[in-house]
Amino acid sequence: MLTISQIRENPDEILQRLSIKNFDAKDLVSEILDLDINRRLTKSELDNKQAMVNATSKTIGGLIKSNLHREAESAQKQTSALKEEIKILSRQLAEIEEKLEQLLIRIPNLPAPQVPPGKTSADNVEVRSGGMMPVLPENALPHWDLARICDIIDFELGNKLTGSGFPVYKGMGSKLQRALINFFLDENIKAGYIEVIPPLMVNEDSGFGTGQLPDKDGQMYHVASDNFYLIPTAEVPVTNIYRDVILNAGDFPVKNTAYTPCFRREAGSYGKDVRGLNRLHQFDKVEIVQIQHPGRSYETLEEMVNHVEMLIQRLQLPYRIMKLCGGDMSFTAALTYDFEVFAGAQKRWLEVSSVSNFESFQANRLKLRYREEGGKKPLLAHTLNGSSLALPRIVAALMENNQIKDGIRIPPVLLPYTGFDIIPVSV
Repeated sequence: MLTISQIRENPDEILQRLSIKNFDAKDLVSEILDLDINRRLTKSELDNKQAMVNATSKTIGGLIKSNLHREAESAQKQTSALKEEIKILSRQLAEIEEKLEQLLIRIPNLPAPQVPPGKTSADNVEVRSGGMMPVLPENALPHWDLARICDIIDFELGNKLTGSGFPVYKGMGSKLQRALINFFLDENIKAGYIEVIPPLMVNEDSGFGTGQLPDKDGQMYHVASDNFYLIPTAEVPVTNIYRDVILNAGDFPVKNTAYTPCFRREAGSYGKDVRGLNRLHQFDKVEIVQIQHPGRSYETLEEMVNHVEMLIQRLQLPYRIMKLCGGDMSFTAALTYDFEVFAGAQKRWLEVSSVSNFESFQANRLKLRYREEGGKKPLLAHTLNGSSLALPRIVAALMENNQIKDGIRIPPVLLPYTGFDIIPVSV
């Protein structure tokens, strides 16, 4: 979340930048500034009365030693009265600070200066593209039909076992999944990321730390009896490893990668967007997360974008990189690049990765800080993450773009992982 000092020092700039996200913060900022004045006045009064108590307490012993018992008794009464006032002021300060935090968490992250204006994905800006567009026969099949005739993904069985959006991978389909996961992890590790295997459920503090709660509460699966949440992405547990941590400047960059299943309710999704693998409630994803020095986070963002681009290039998929406009960005991001691959049979672009810099927004919620060499006061770090990569739409594009008469060709880079170069038609 934004710090109170950011808002206090630059309220007009805050309002202007949030307008790029189509977020009207005028009333919120006004209320926050009023509360902040009240907080500081209350804190000042509290500190003054505490100082009076300390000063008066020091005189009481001397008065007693001097046999000035009446004066000592008066001082004790004064101290008792001050302590009662301090209790009241402490409660008032706690209430003000709680109200202040509840207002602050409603304000999204500020978009970076390079974020383009716009309201929807139609206003996103293409940065670059690459790869060869597939040339397919007129009767090319979408991946859900290919999955059936090659017997590698069973959507009906998943519906029986759980519900729509929970497919069952079978045979070579299962091995293709594992091949992609291992390929992504191996390449991430080569790039200096340390692999972790985090829990698949997190507590409320973790959901708050990375900004999923309370903003996306309705999109997360909640285990009510334990108040745990199934993770929507490995970003949540991996970034929260560093919650309440103070790093040294020499620790940067901190780089982690993780494979996890991910769970999202995707409420409100319908139609062609949810067909086959296009939108699932459970899916596999490999994530990269970095904790970085504020002065190097945007350089790091470009490095992460280049890394994800390399993975897609090696899979020989046509792709484009989109810089998200303000209206299409997440609550927590300062700058986001989306990767889309082209699925030939569907003739549409499918999002497969988002790579984002959150600047200090998550770090403030996480209390993730660092110290400069020789520095005394801890400073907020910057956090970044990216899908590297999400599997369902990668698999959909691979299947559709590589279909041949007898089945589906496997990209050369995956052959050491699959052990086969074609998934044959089985029916």
